[in-house]
Amino acid sequence: MEKIEINTEYVTLGQFLKMVNVISSGGMAKWYLSEYVIYVNGEEEQRRGKKLYDQDIILVPNEGKFQITRKLG
Repeated sequence: MEKIEINTEYVTLGQFLKMVNVISSGGMAKWYLSEYVIYVNGEEEQRRGKKLYDQDIILVPNEGKFQITRKLG
């Protein structure tokens, strides 16, 4: 599982997909989520605005499994 470090309280699912290079621009998030299934903490998620917090687990089939970690300080 790959750890993705954020400096803020949360990151949206759309921002996350761009951070891990699944999509190349934020505008692609809506399309990607309508075509592919993504799981957040074991539950299917299609909202690009879904807030991801420290310790959330995101599964992107054929791309990988990721865990959000918040950088303190």
